[in-house]
Amino acid sequence: MQKQIPQMVDPTLAEMGKNLDEAMKILEDNQRPSEEEKDGKKYTRKDIPGPLQGSGQNMVSVLQLVQNLMHDDEEEQSPSLRRIQNVGEQGHMALLGHSLAAYISVLDREHLRKLTTRILSDTTLWLCRLFRYDNGSAYYHEDDREGLLKVCRLVIHSRYEDYTTDGFNVLYNKLPVIYISAASRPGLGQSVCNQLGLPLSCLCRVPCNTMFGSQHEMDVALLDRLIKDDIQSGKCPLLLVANAGTPGAGHTDKLGRLKELCDQYNIWLHVEGVNLATLALGYVSSSVLAATKCDSMTLTLGPWLGLPAVPAVTLYRHEDPSLSLAAGLTSSQPVEKLRALPLWLSLQYLGHSGIVERIKHASQLSQKLLENLKNLSPVKTPVENDGSSPVVVFRFVYEGCKSDSTLNLSTIERDSDALNQWLGDQLAALVPSSGVDIVELEDEGTCVRFNPLMTCAVLGTTAEDVEQLVACLRMKIPVLENTLRLKEEFRQEVERIAGLSYINDYSWAGLGVLRYEQFSEEQDAAKREADLEKITVALLKKLNELETDLTFCSGPEFGAEKNCIYIGMASEDLDVSELVETITAMGREIEENSRLLENMTEVVRKGILEAEVQLNKANEERLLEEGVLRQIPLVGSMLNWLSPVQATPKGRTFNLTAGSLETTEMTYISKAQTTGLTPPPTPTSAHGKRQAGQKLFKRLSRNSDAMSETSSISHLEEVESLEALPMPEYDSSAAENSAMGEPFATAEQSSTPSIVPTETSSEGSQEPSIPSANTAESDSLR
Repeated sequence: MQKQIPQMVDPTLAEMGKNLDEAMKILEDNQRPSEEEKDGKKYTRKDIPGPLQGSGQNMVSVLQLVQNLMHDDEEEQSPSLRRIQNVGEQGHMALLGHSLAAYISVLDREHLRKLTTRILSDTTLWLCRLFRYDNGSAYYHEDDREGLLKVCRLVIHSRYEDYTTDGFNVLYNKLPVIYISAASRPGLGQSVCNQLGLPLSCLCRVPCNTMFGSQHEMDVALLDRLIKDDIQSGKCPLLLVANAGTPGAGHTDKLGRLKELCDQYNIWLHVEGVNLATLALGYVSSSVLAATKCDSMTLTLGPWLGLPAVPAVTLYRHEDPSLSLAAGLTSSQPVEKLRALPLWLSLQYLGHSGIVERIKHASQLSQKLLENLKNLSPVKTPVENDGSSPVVVFRFVYEGCKSDSTLNLSTIERDSDALNQWLGDQLAALVPSSGVDIVELEDEGTCVRFNPLMTCAVLGTTAEDVEQLVACLRMKIPVLENTLRLKEEFRQEVERIAGLSYINDYSWAGLGVLRYEQFSEEQDAAKREADLEKITVALLKKLNELETDLTFCSGPEFGAEKNCIYIGMASEDLDVSELVETITAMGREIEENSRLLENMTEVVRKGILEAEVQLNKANEERLLEEGVLRQIPLVGSMLNWLSPVQATPKGRTFNLTAGSLETTEMTYISKAQTTGLTPPPTPTSAHGKRQAGQKLFKRLSRNSDAMSETSSISHLEEVESLEALPMPEYDSSAAENSAMGEPFATAEQSSTPSIVPTETSSEGSQEPSIPSANTAESDSLR
């Protein structure tokens, strides 16, 4: 694009292209404000519109403001949840088209008419040839539902001759009927009826096959009966909306049979769906190829080709241009025809080969993923893929439910939706460039969908991304299987222990949900609920501080269950009993500490009052014992110097454990502070013993048993080596002295001579004695 700009004759166009390049460089700059700038702008009222500056701002300042607004929300979101569109050079061409459309609109009317006619005719011809739609016209629109709306107006004008003059009065005696598949986009039929001013009774939803064929294809036989019933009721079958790629599963209706049925009853057939993109490929399946015979189709080229802000296109066939003008499919205003200009530029930039290559690349990614899923037995593709659809829908299915008698099949089915929801979220977060999302299907439930035609060109998905997606899927499958296998054991362990309640929350994909029930006799329900909330918060904090692979949270923000502990996905070697007992022990400890803290204020207050009474009483006793004269400062000093008082210090200590005052006489006698009561032991789980470096709640595997056997063998070898050492001789006299209470050196002390006091001699001196080897040997034998 930059090489062609200098060759332009009009300098304004060259300047426009240059400004667009500079603007895109500023907007695509990945630099973020520094932390100091963030702190400085933290309290600014940037979201509140301010007055316009009198002198105005230059283009760079305005674009910098736009960039700040674009990236403002990204700072609050995690990087894995953001999907940045890959705007390449073809995207710049589409953006340039919008600028050119605004510039061309100021030309004189004659030049504008010629230019718009050329742009519109070229784009329509290219699209009709590219998607095998001969002799078609095109309508370009921003909303992808607007094309169907205009087509409905065209059919109403065609079927009701007096509609132009009489309006809705001609519809009263013969109501039109619009048939739409039950697998179509939600709200599509209601939107069309609301825009046309038709009652919802004019909308007929056709069910999909329930006994024969795909569960996502329209039931043709049932549609035939519905049309006959409406004709007998005096209604006018008007239009049928079919799918070449349903929004959920990507299935294609039997378009050939539907076209025959529509021709029989004079019904307009409109087709839409992602599979229409495959019409541009060299090989097209017969089911999708039948769409070329329909009366109209809607193409969404923007996501298919990665083109931003390009309009959708509705191709249609109709011979009366006046009715097309009345329905709004064509316009006499040249400015409206400029909607095709961004697409006109982009199609020329990509070329026929570039367009086909992008669609072919998306189809190959789907086939690559589908082949890899065949090697993963727990992952099933419940929606049959006939090769014509680039949409891949898969779902995790637990295969151990048949062999494991402890698991209930209904429980497996309920938990599968939550597990697949978790799986889809994990894959989307780990491989955001894959574009996978979650879809809810009526019969299959929650599934993970890979639709590269709608995301590949936008996100820049490659074959490496598909390989990474499969690798992440292999990594998550064991976690899903282990969690589902341990769910029932977790429920039984929780129900076995008093003080815990098991909560059935089928929307949670983790190990399970429990609630700690406190042992409180509080009558006030609000106070009891507040205490339970404090205990739950403290328990969650302590659990998250543990060294474990599990995750603990309080559940969804707007969930129905409150004050619960939600436990995440489990590993294979999880010890469920240890986990539940640890939670119980921690809850008891937190509850006891909470109750102690609540009573501490009252206990301390009573203790202080009692201490004041006893101290006053002690002062009175001291006054009576010492006399009044000793209380006089000068006289008391003289008396104390002449006749000192030998009084034992009297004090008090407050025992928080017992909640009582105690005397300090034993402290002064023993020269050490003692406690009268032994504090209760801290509750711990029964499975608290584990090896060094081993995380909590891990079962001992075979490797750990082997380690314990090895350690026991090494211990026996050590004992045998000690027994092989020469045995020291036994000294009976040293043993007798030891039995009589005389001190002697231990085996550790025998290496360093120490002085031990003996009996005092008649001269009053003490003779140090060095313990002999016999004494040390006798002590070692003890």
